Amino acid sequence: MAALASGAPRVAPTTPATPAPTPEYPEHCPPDVERLGRSTWTFLHTTAAYFPDRPSPTQRANMLMLLRALPTLYPCGHCADHLGSEMATHPPDVSSRAALSRWLCERHNEVNERLGKERFDCGLRSLDERWKDGPNDGSCG
Repeated sequence: MAALASGAPRVAPTTPATPAPTPEYPEHCPPDVERLGRSTWTFLHTTAAYFPDRPSPTQRANMLMLLRALPTLYPCGHCADHLGSEMATHPPDVSSRAALSRWLCERHNEVNERLGKERFDCGLRSLDERWKDGPNDGSCG
């Protein structure tokens, strides 16, 4: 991430002319757009899963600042532009943990649809299982 903070060029989006990354992509290399995207979604969804049910005005303001910074700072220009457009059309809902989790899930599903991926169930139970509690079978420890 040092390259990103140093003003290095943004990560190029995967396009038909750019083959999708392969599982052999070395772990020690800077993140490609796919790895960066997965990591960012993991961070955002997990942050939402632990956001308060009744956030204080300061907590709401801080979450809004984080989300509003992404279209400016995110190192994938295409991704940042798309998120900025989506946020203008669908402003973030930081009124509660459930509202924020649902808002992020809906934005993520829009990206998944554009990429031809499956939609995720945006119900709070499904979101909590995926990003906070893990499945009831104990497989996550």
